[in-house]
Amino acid sequence: MKIAIGGDHAGFGYKSRLVTFLKNNHHEIVDFGPDTNASVDYPDHVHPVAEAIENGETELGVLICGSGNGVAMAANKHQGVRAAICWNRDLATLARQHNDANIICLSARFLAYEYVEGIVNTFLKTNFEGGRHQTRVDKISC
Repeated sequence: MKIAIGGDHAGFGYKSRLVTFLKNNHHEIVDFGPDTNASVDYPDHVHPVAEAIENGETELGVLICGSGNGVAMAANKHQGVRAAICWNRDLATLARQHNDANIICLSARFLAYEYVEGIVNTFLKTNFEGGRHQTRVDKISC
């Protein structure tokens, strides 16, 4: 699967580890930065991830910042993007099954990395159920 990834300085360490994890699991990664833990403005890295989803360049996205909130807010400004903050596997499953989320947003400050790989893996392997959920998803865009 082709996956876009990005975040901010707070998420840099987790992002770096996740890139390795995802590549080791045979995913193609498009990394939109940042490339260091120096302070950055997260929208500079979020908007390219969201655009990659919008344009069909990548199938799914992963965004990581301190809380997960800022990256989710910026990504969700894009039409066709449904970015979900997930802090466990159950939320990752429901975000995909019920909301057809196409970007997972993670908190580097409130999640231990030991859980992050499992949460992301669940998100990537879960499919949208469609059906009654499709009607709701169709009503999200303004």
